[in-house]
Amino acid sequence: MITFYDITSNLPDKVWSPSTWKTRLTLNFKEIPYKTEFLELPDVQKFCIEKGIPPTRTWNDGSPFYTFPVIHDPSTRVYLADSLAIARYLEKTYPETPVIFPAELDALQAAYTSACASELNSVWRIAVPEMAKLLEGRALEYYRFTREKNLGKKLEEVAPVGEEKVTDWKRFKEGFDNIDGWLKQNSKTEPFVLGNRIIWADFVLGGLLLLFKRMWGEDSEEWKEIKGWNGGRWEALLRELQPYSQIK
Repeated sequence: MITFYDITSNLPDKVWSPSTWKTRLTLNFKEIPYKTEFLELPDVQKFCIEKGIPPTRTWNDGSPFYTFPVIHDPSTRVYLADSLAIARYLEKTYPETPVIFPAELDALQAAYTSACASELNSVWRIAVPEMAKLLEGRALEYYRFTREKNLGKKLEEVAPVGEEKVTDWKRFKEGFDNIDGWLKQNSKTEPFVLGNRIIWADFVLGGLLLLFKRMWGEDSEEWKEIKGWNGGRWEALLRELQPYSQIK
């Protein structure tokens, strides 16, 4: 059975990271048996180094950045990081499972996911400090230290206030408006990129939405706004992804 490594938080069910959400959605959609093990954020780097897992990114100063998700597949003796790499590995290794990377759509998915990241980029000045609230103890200390070192300023200085926050939130909404416009080219009502068929790109956006919902809280003004945008398309997407959001 595959072991899926995730990052714990102070939420009741622990789950929060948009990156690890993408892997959970993929595993559940493909119905591949797995179990989850949670680690504290400060333990991710040590774990990856011990298992011989290379860093997936670099910090702004060029130093290695080790990230979760990670999976261990004992059937192939593979340890693998990065949600996209994991999804492609699962697609290749378990070809009998539902396809999320149709070959003819590789360019479309790459372009769409990149464009979504660009359209929603303005939210991160708000979100990076907010995510700190999901952590406690040494995990919070590590998050604060690494993010402040990377950004060159305190988290309190990262978060926009006043008109700057209003402007960032407006751009954030405009990003969703643009994505909604693209999706309407396929379907005005169905929430998925292809209309009524799920592919990897849906998990990418779904993972972000799950973060926003959990980070701000289901009853927050922020989430109430988001779920009401674009005719309720984003709430509908999470509703359709609910069967694949189980935490195992």
